Amino acid sequence: MKKPELVISCGNVAELKTMIEAGADSVIIGEERYAMRLPGNVKLEEIEESVAWAHEKQAKVYVSVNKIFDNNSLEGLSDYLSKLQACNVDGVIFGDPAVLMAARTLPKPLALHWNAEMTSTNFATANYWGRQGATRVVLARELNMEQVLAFKENTELAVEVQVHGITNIYHSKRELVKNYIEHQGKDASTEDRSIERGLFLIEHERRDQRYPVYEDSNGTHIMSSEDFCMLENLPELMDGGIDSFKIEGHLKSTAYNETVVRSYRAVIDAYAANPEEFEFQQEWLDAITELQDPERELSYGFFYKEQVY
Repeated sequence: MKKPELVISCGNVAELKTMIEAGADSVIIGEERYAMRLPGNVKLEEIEESVAWAHEKQAKVYVSVNKIFDNNSLEGLSDYLSKLQACNVDGVIFGDPAVLMAARTLPKPLALHWNAEMTSTNFATANYWGRQGATRVVLARELNMEQVLAFKENTELAVEVQVHGITNIYHSKRELVKNYIEHQGKDASTEDRSIERGLFLIEHERRDQRYPVYEDSNGTHIMSSEDFCMLENLPELMDGGIDSFKIEGHLKSTAYNETVVRSYRAVIDAYAANPEEFEFQQEWLDAITELQDPERELSYGFFYKEQVY
């Protein structure tokens, strides 16, 4: 059985090395100027260092360029992609077509992974982006198992699905937290709205669920109150031929992410080695739950929910 790629987003070079040593096949890094919702800000010179080190370990480095670009932020994009290509990155993750257009100006092709998050829900659109130059599609988190497997059967691209971690549920380029603080009559300029502060959005009807919210140069981000955990169900996805499993490292400690990588590596390797006699080992999941935030439930996300339209 062909093993799917195990990929995780990382916040710095040290974490990148830890995750690859723990068993990740690939890592995702990037910088805030061109990317959103990453665990850290990895500059171009660090990207070059990371790629060189990862390639020595037979691992891959993908760079996220998933920002929603306005006219002002387009300046420098083509040059940035050219420098990423010179660093020999293994792929660029994009959602905005401006990235694809800029990539076409490069002297040679650059591997592009289309990740439009909540809009990558049908294989016809994915195949369209494939004909424009994309080589992989990162599926929307709202798809259930049946839809994910059907997607793989009908697309010409490699398919990546998130199998663990937090997810983005809302984004706005507006400063919504700032506006809320000012509505309260406070001076927003003195209030910390960054990811480090640990702000949460709580609904009146569901006070037991906390949705992390923060603002940065790319706007307002609201994240899920639960974490995906498909560890026990990876065989179903592997049987369906899914090409890449993503662990979202955002808002998690290095120790937690390393443990998650090791557990997912163990399941992938064990099932691929002998599918007929595979038995899930509870210790693989226990290692994660011991470090899991007790206020964040591990769930299957949308994988086993019936979709009603």
